[in-house]
Amino acid sequence: MDTFVIAEAGSNHNGIFDQALKLIDIAKDAGANAVKFQTFKSETLYNKNTPNFAGYNNINDLIKSLELPRDWQKPLKKYCDKKNIEFMSSPFDEQAVQDLVDLGVKRIKIAGFEATDLRFVDMIASTKLPLIISAGIGCNLDFIEQIIKTCNSRGCNDITILHCNNAYPTPQEDINLNTIKNIKNRYSNIKVGLSDHTTNTLTPSLAVALGATTIEKHITISKQLSGPDHVFAMEPNELKEMIHMIRLTELSLGQKKGQYTTSEQLFKKAGRSIVAKKNISQGDKLTVDNITTMRPYLNGSVPASMWFEYLNSTAGKNYKVGDFI
Repeated sequence: MDTFVIAEAGSNHNGIFDQALKLIDIAKDAGANAVKFQTFKSETLYNKNTPNFAGYNNINDLIKSLELPRDWQKPLKKYCDKKNIEFMSSPFDEQAVQDLVDLGVKRIKIAGFEATDLRFVDMIASTKLPLIISAGIGCNLDFIEQIIKTCNSRGCNDITILHCNNAYPTPQEDINLNTIKNIKNRYSNIKVGLSDHTTNTLTPSLAVALGATTIEKHITISKQLSGPDHVFAMEPNELKEMIHMIRLTELSLGQKKGQYTTSEQLFKKAGRSIVAKKNISQGDKLTVDNITTMRPYLNGSVPASMWFEYLNSTAGKNYKVGDFI
C-alpha cells in the first residue's frame, strides 16, 4: 500500500517566491508525493460586502495578502518537475481551474469549504481529471453522495474523498477518524483519505490504519512566521516524522498468511513440545501423570497445541524421562 502524501504549502509562501521554493524542498526532502499550493484571488473568493468575522477586520485584505501570484505557477511546477515531486494546487475560481488544466496538472484538489458548492464541483469535474475532494464542514455521508453523483454525471469517476474537519487547528476529540471507515463502507467505488488539521504527527498514521490512501497536511518553514496557517502546520522535522510513521504503518498492515511469519521461523524452537515426565512403556496410556509440555519445539516433536489429541492415547514405543513424544 502506497499512501499518497500531499504536503500542503497553501499560502505559507507569504508572498515570497524563494519561500515557495523552500516549501517544495521541504516536501521533497521529507518524502511527500506532492506539494500543493492554493490558487485564489480575493476579488472572486469573498464578496466585498463580507462582514468582519473570525477576528479579521477586513477578510478581503487578508486574502489579498495570501494570494499566490498566477505567474508563479509555471516556474513552481517546473521546479517540482525538476525535483521529481508532483505540483498541485487547489483552485478557487473558474480561471484558476483553467490555468491549472493548461499547466498540465495530473489531478485537482477541491478544498473543504468549496466542496459544498456543487456548482463549482460540477465545473471542476467537467475537466475529467482525477479529483481529490475534502469532505469537511457542511458535509455528511448523504452530501458526499451528492458530490460523487455530480462528478460521475460529468464522466469523472476517479474520486478520492478526504475526511476533513475545517477547524484550524482541529481539536483531537473532533477529528472523528472512524468517519473514514463509514465512508469506505458506504462508497466502495471511491478512494478515501484524510485532510488533517490537528497539530500532531500521529493522526495521519491512525487514518492510514483505518484505510486512508491519501493524506494531506499543511507544512511550514516555521510556526513562528506570520500568517493564519503557520501555527498548525508541520515544520520540516515534524513532516519527516509524520511520513516516516505513515510508512511504518503501511508496513504493519499485512495479514498473517500461515502459522509462522518469516521472522518467526528462527524462534519456533521457543515453543513447547509434549515430553515424557516419567518412563513410559509401549502400550501405556499417556496421561497427565506421565507426560507434560516443555520447551523447545523441534521438527518432528509433537507441539503442545496437540495436547488434548494425545492425552489418553496409547504409547507406540518406549520413552525415557525427557524424551519427546
